Parts: sequence; C-alpha cells; structure tokens
Amino acid sequence: MVNTNRHLHTRNFCIIAHINHGKSTLADRFLEVTKTVEKRKMQEQYLDMMSLERERGITIKMQPVNMEYIARDKRAYHLNLIDTPGHVDFQYEVSRALAAVEGAILLVDATKGVQAQTLSNLDFAQKQGLVIIPAVNKIDLENARVKEVKEEIANILKCGTEDIIEISAKTGAGTEELLDRVIALVPPPRESKKQTLSALVFDSFYNAYGGVIAHVRIFSGSIKKGERGHLMVQGISFEVQDVGHFKPERLSAGILEEGDIGWIATGFKEIEKVRVGDTLTHENTADIEILPGYKEPKPVVFASFFPKAEQDFKIFKDSLLKLKLNDAALHFEEETSEALDRGFRCGFLGMLHLDIVRERLKREYNLDIVIASSSVIYKIIDNENKEATIYSPSRLPEPTHYKEIREPYVMLEIMTPLVHMGAVMKIFDTYRIEYREMKYFTTEKVIIFCEAPLAEIIGDFYNTLKSVTSGYASLNYEFLDYRKNDLVKLDIYVAGKVMDAFSKIVLRARAQEEGRHIVEKLKGLLPKQLFTVALQAAVGGKIIARETIAAMRKDVTGYLYGGDVTRKMKLLNKQKRGKKKMKDRGEVDIPSKVYVEFFQR
Repeated sequence: MVNTNRHLHTRNFCIIAHINHGKSTLADRFLEVTKTVEKRKMQEQYLDMMSLERERGITIKMQPVNMEYIARDKRAYHLNLIDTPGHVDFQYEVSRALAAVEGAILLVDATKGVQAQTLSNLDFAQKQGLVIIPAVNKIDLENARVKEVKEEIANILKCGTEDIIEISAKTGAGTEELLDRVIALVPPPRESKKQTLSALVFDSFYNAYGGVIAHVRIFSGSIKKGERGHLMVQGISFEVQDVGHFKPERLSAGILEEGDIGWIATGFKEIEKVRVGDTLTHENTADIEILPGYKEPKPVVFASFFPKAEQDFKIFKDSLLKLKLNDAALHFEEETSEALDRGFRCGFLGMLHLDIVRERLKREYNLDIVIASSSVIYKIIDNENKEATIYSPSRLPEPTHYKEIREPYVMLEIMTPLVHMGAVMKIFDTYRIEYREMKYFTTEKVIIFCEAPLAEIIGDFYNTLKSVTSGYASLNYEFLDYRKNDLVKLDIYVAGKVMDAFSKIVLRARAQEEGRHIVEKLKGLLPKQLFTVALQAAVGGKIIARETIAAMRKDVTGYLYGGDVTRKMKLLNKQKRGKKKMKDRGEVDIPSKVYVEFFQR
C-alpha cells in the first residue's frame, strides 16, 4: 500500500538554466541546507560525479538526489531533485529529467540575464506542464543587474518581479526561501487511483556487481526487492535485485512507492535489455499503458571512432554499450577502414557531445581513440527520384548516379547585446548564414533569427560567436529540413590512389580552398618515400589543388673521388630511372599515426 502521508509530502523538481548560470552550485547549497551531505564530505559541484564535469565546469549527466527537509511549517518533506545540463548538446538530458518531475526552478545569472538556452529549456518545461519557479542567481557580484534581469524573466513568464526570488548559490543567500517556495508551489505527485505498478525508466548505467541499474520515477503502485518486474517495450521480465534512493550515492531501501524517484538493480548483464524511456510494471500485469517517456534524440553529427590498438576492439564495443545506457543520444554501428581496421560510425548531438564521449572512453575505460572524420547526414535524390541517406562522404555515389544532394539546415536563435549586433552580422557570410529577422528582447538585448547549414555550425562557429561578442552572445538551434545545394565530393589522392578517409562533402565554391588546406596539411605529416609523392585534391576527377613530397635522396656518387664525369652522370641517371620505376609502381603505406595526427590537430 502507498504511504499517503509520504505521498503528500513529496516534491519532485529539477533545475534548468543556461550553461554556467549556477545550477550545480545551487544544488550544493540544497545538499547543505537539507543536511543530505555532511560538511566534511562536501565539495564544489558535488552532484557532478565525473571529474570531467568538474574540470570543465559544466554538467554533462543529469543527477538525481533525494533530500529530507524540515520546512517552515515544521513538516518533513521528501524532495527529489534532478540537476540538469545547460549546454545545447545535452537537451536530451533535460527532456528526460522533465518527464520525471512536477516542477522546475528556472535559474538565471544576474550578470548575464536570460540567454538562448534559458528560453529553450523553459519551453521544454512549459510543454510538460510543469510549475516554473524563477530565481535570479549571483546577486552578490558587483556587476549583477538584478533589477533588469528580473524584468527580463517577468516579461517571458508574464509574472510580477516580486514573484522572482533573489539568491546567491555561492553564499547560500535566499536558498532556504527558494526551497520553501518549491514546497509551496510544486504540487505533490498526482495520486493514482490504480495500485498497479507503472514506472518510467528515465536513465540507467552499468554496475559490475548489480548489472544494469535503472533510474525510475514511480507513477503508480510500488515495487520491492525480490518481486518480478517487467519492461513493457522490451517485453522481458526479471527479478528485482534491490531498490533504493539517491542520497546522492545509491542507498538501499525496502520499497519504492508512488511518487518516488529511485533506482532498481535489474541484474541484467546484457546491457541492451534495458532501454531508457521504457515503462516498468510487475510481471503478468494487464491493462497498463506505456508511458509517453520523452522525445527520442536524433544524432546530427557523425564521426568514425577507431581504437588505436586493434586488440582493444572488443573492449571498445563493450564500452560503447555501457556508455549508451546513460547516454540515449549516442548511436553507433560497426564499420571497417583499410587504414584503421575495425571501428564504429558514431552519431552525436553536437561537437561537444562528441568530445565528451571521446574523453569518457579515455578516462573511464582507458581507451585511446582515433577520430577518423566528422560530418553531418546528407540526403541524395537518385536518378529514379528515390531518397537515400549518406552518413559518410566515402559512401556518396558517382555524380551520374544522383540528381541532387541535400544538406541539413537549422534555425539559429542568437541572443546578443545590441552593441555587438554588427559584429555578429559580419560573420554570417563566412558561415553561410541567412538572416531572417530580429526581435528586441529588451532595449539592450536582441534575438537574431537566421538559418544555416548544420555543417557550418558544428565546427568553430560557437567559439567565433563568443569571440566577436566578448563572450556575451548565446546560441540555440533546432533542425529545420534538408535543402538542395551545389555540393560536391572532394577526393584526396596520395600517389594517385584515392584515400576515402580524407574525403569530404563541400560547397563547390569552396572546394579549391578546402582541398589546398588538406593537401598542405598532409604534406607536413606524411613521411618521405624513395620516390616523389603527389598529393592531390580533386572534384569529379579534376585536380584542383596539389602538393608534392620530394623523394628521399641517397648520394650515390659520394664514394667517387675523381675520374671522368661520365661515371658520375651514369650513376645519377641510373638512380633517376629507378625512382621513375618506383613512382610508377610504388604505393604509399600511410602509418596509423598520420591519421591520428591529421584528425586530432
């Protein structure tokens, strides 16, 4: 039976904000106020469990924690908090957290104000019907613009400035008031009339001892250790090994009840059996609807990952499977390269997501990874008007086999101070960005709406944007559609042989510039051979850029110390004929380290 009193005194909520607005620091203060973590054990960004998160100062993985709190009404409350990421690449993490809670704290930096990702995360929360509790953070800083920022928030939420709490997550000022506001405004979990178990799997990870550990939100019923659980989407049953709460470390409990957020040890050693977004119920339970879960993430950036050591392939595959357990946006399929042997074609939500996965493979599984290429998905229309998907430039057929190439476009929302608008507009031509409209967010801040090819955005655009606006601009983007462009495949030849690993799909107008850049880079990396090596960039068989690596030269006349000059010429001509023969017949064996340096520099 459900403990009704506990149900009424439970609050499930999350913190949403733009990156670096203080979510993790606020979570630290909540842990201190509720005495969930002892002061002697406390450290900054406590809920950021990975060292990578602390080093970069960003939240990568959402992290749940259960806190017990005595409120001002002298009642004990069970608070389930989920700390969420703020970077645009990790929106899928935010969407999963929002599916498991009833309320959200909208946190805004008093020095930076509302930014693009703030609006995006807020839109997610409002579509879920969550109660929004606004708060202005970092009010203790000298350059804080508390009044102006409160007016910005009031404008987007259509509320009064008096409804917005002023806090300093660093000093703790206002954090208890904010917790009391959560208790007062966020409703308790909706009480179900059914006693049948219905729970959402919103995250998971692999444990060597307990198998797959599922993070769940119980919407109705309860579950205990030893009972038989059933995953509805996967259609498989299992015996529950253990259940518990996050404190924030996993702590065993006798039962998980309606409204709880906790974990379940499934005992599965086969990682693929537990799918994030699945609905959990009891075995042999009828008339249970599958919960809506969350929007399935779609990767937009693809890259080929290869282990440096071929013998690490099996470990690499197992590591990717384990990462996918708590990273639902990670997609991968096996592929083979002549140069780098076996690896995986992996899909990501952005370049930061790619970089984080690479770093986690290195730190958590001690794997050195070679990233052979990165690109977006393209579509082609063949001669029979059928559409095909191109995940890699090497898979693009000959131009005679298709009518057109389409590339993905995104809608950009760039929020910037008005004084930097001119600088932002100047970089649009460089990145093929098409301006659409501009709106004044406040008298000093604007939102620029524009459209651009995704391939232009996933590179260094964000860094350039930050540079020209002194760090004040913010960016959000959403996929629009695929559009026809004058795109061509840029082939790279080494000694007359095409090297697919270096191929790219580029705009025809930029093909020569890009080709020259690639062959110049290769010239600095490839070792000299006994014969002259031609490095060429070509489009449709036409050479558009070339560099030459001179042959290694052996001094074949060094031992001569006099005599007729014809002896010297005879030896030089013999060497010349030998080099020509090697050039005609020889092949360049590119060392793996060249690929490593080319793609990682």
